[in-house]
Amino acid sequence: MAYATTNPYTGEVLATFPEATDQEVQTALSDAYSAFEKWRDTPFAERARIMNAAGAILRRDVDKYAGLGTLEMGKTFEESKKEVILSAEIFEYYAKYAEELLKPESLPVADPAEGKAVLVHEPLGIVFAIEPWNFPFYQVVRIIAPQLSAGNAVLLKHASNLPQCAAACEDLMNEAGLPKGLFRNLYAARSHTALILNDPRVCGVALTGSEGAGTIIAGVAGKALKKATMELGGADAFIVLDDADVEKAAKWAVIGRHWNAGQVCVSAKRLIVADAVYDRFLELYKKGVAELKAGDPMDPTTTLAPLCSQGAVDDLHNQVTAAIKHGAKVEVIGPEVPGKGAFFRPLLMTNLHGDNEARHWEFFGPVTQLYRAKDEDDAVRIANDSPYGLGGAVFTKDEARGARVAAKIRTGMVFINHPLVPKADLPFGGIARSGYGRELIGLGIKEFVNHKLINTVDIDAPF
Repeated sequence: MAYATTNPYTGEVLATFPEATDQEVQTALSDAYSAFEKWRDTPFAERARIMNAAGAILRRDVDKYAGLGTLEMGKTFEESKKEVILSAEIFEYYAKYAEELLKPESLPVADPAEGKAVLVHEPLGIVFAIEPWNFPFYQVVRIIAPQLSAGNAVLLKHASNLPQCAAACEDLMNEAGLPKGLFRNLYAARSHTALILNDPRVCGVALTGSEGAGTIIAGVAGKALKKATMELGGADAFIVLDDADVEKAAKWAVIGRHWNAGQVCVSAKRLIVADAVYDRFLELYKKGVAELKAGDPMDPTTTLAPLCSQGAVDDLHNQVTAAIKHGAKVEVIGPEVPGKGAFFRPLLMTNLHGDNEARHWEFFGPVTQLYRAKDEDDAVRIANDSPYGLGGAVFTKDEARGARVAAKIRTGMVFINHPLVPKADLPFGGIARSGYGRELIGLGIKEFVNHKLINTVDIDAPF
């Protein structure tokens, strides 16, 4: 696997980086565990100071980090800046709340005379983080902020097309004052995954990536008896009920499907629209998509970025071709795109009937799947006809109705009257083929800690 910076807008290979050697991986493991043995006893106040420092650096140097993200991944500069600020907010969240989230918990017992039970949350060691390319900094921070705050160490294997962003993450934590070895970027080879996960000093793996990658990594972790959290693909439903504000829903649908060029696991990939408002919604949606502007991601007027690579473009074209063979109908609805760069012109896909297996696929790019629902129950049926279970959205003027419909959607997250978007103070994760485990808030910080019972009993022996 080659680690290289290739500008998605120009196609130019700007830099390459060698893979880590076996010895470098072993040194990183030793350094991380040595640092962990001290860090696990470091007061929360000191951990918080470093988290706040990292957040402050991101805010101070937002343009620098955002520029790197745009250079390597291709997203618009404005979206990159929002990602960097979100990353700063996550650091600040754990600086403020980590100690409270991990405080010992007194447990109620049937007979207080038989014990004083307390549950404590202790760090376990090294967490191996395998992260994707679509959010170069946020994906990393949502692991390292909680895990370092919990007292663990982290080794990072970032996506191969983000070597400079990966190095910048390590530099960030060094500048923030994190002790040497606690967090390290590794340009790891595929063979290093098993080496790392079989090391007894490693307590588990956190992966965000494709369903295929999740299957492989979860298998390696399972054989090593290591805990894993998996944030995998998604085909989120975006339901527009018959009483929705159609104009509002259409505007949000355009954004929800096309931010980050549609390369988001929680993108609004499946638009499910009630029959009563279908025609009007479709008219507004197509108009909104046609008004997107494709171009240089550093240009503030650009609203449709290139995909992350030419390979991603080719893969998406092949997937669309396969869907057409299964009976899907495809219409070009997006603006003209530049002849150079990894651009993909937005498409609208319909006729995804029950015999068309493409209805169960995740299209990672600006391809919209559109469904006409007869009524509310039919919309829920279509939403749940998916192997994925990550997120979703419901649009309605009746919030109680929205909550009722949201309760019927089998996913880890649902937003009402807004497309799903990550926040520093909300949990993130899914079910089914979208993976397992949760990231962020208290759920995330407790994924790789030992929930240890300490019970103090003071009763006389029976003999």
